[in-house]
Amino acid sequence: MEIEKKYLIKNIPFSLEGYEHHEISQGYISTSPVIRIRKKDDMNILTIKGGGLSVREEYELPITDEEYISLSEKISGNLIEKTRYLIPDNQFENKSSLLTIELDIFHGVFKGLIYAEVEFPDEESMKKYNPPAFFDREVTEDFNFTNASLSEMQSSEINDFLRGLGIS
Repeated sequence: MEIEKKYLIKNIPFSLEGYEHHEISQGYISTSPVIRIRKKDDMNILTIKGGGLSVREEYELPITDEEYISLSEKISGNLIEKTRYLIPDNQFENKSSLLTIELDIFHGVFKGLIYAEVEFPDEESMKKYNPPAFFDREVTEDFNFTNASLSEMQSSEINDFLRGLGIS
C-alpha cells in the first residue's frame, strides 16, 4: 500500500550535496491501470499501481536488464527522467518524525519541475502531516501532477504546463 502526499517546490533553500540520491528514468506501458518500468541507478523495476492518488495499492517487482529492454519497447509517451534526493523530514522545524522527503528534480522534457513526495506508514500520519515551509502547493489529488499524466502530455501541453508553473 502506498500512502503519500505530493507538493510542488519552487525553491530549495539548502544544498543537496551530501544527501543520498538516485538517477531514475521511467516509462509507462499503461496509465490505467498504471504499469510502469523504472531504471533506478542499476536496478530495473516493474511497478503496478491500483487506482487512487494519495492511497493506493502498489506492487514492485525486480526485472532483468533483458526484461527492461524488452518492456521499454512497449512504453508510450514521454520518458520521465529525474534525480531523486532522500532527505530526512526531521531536520526541518524541530520535527521528530522518521519520514523521508523524496525530492524529485526533473530532467529532459520536464526540466525545471521539482516535486516533493512524502510516504506515510498510515492514513492518520498523512492527515496530521505538517510540511516544511519550503514546500509550495500540495498537488496530491491533482491527476495532472502524476508521473503517469506527465508521460501522456504532448509537447505543446508540456510547454503550457511548465509555463503555467512559472518554469520556462
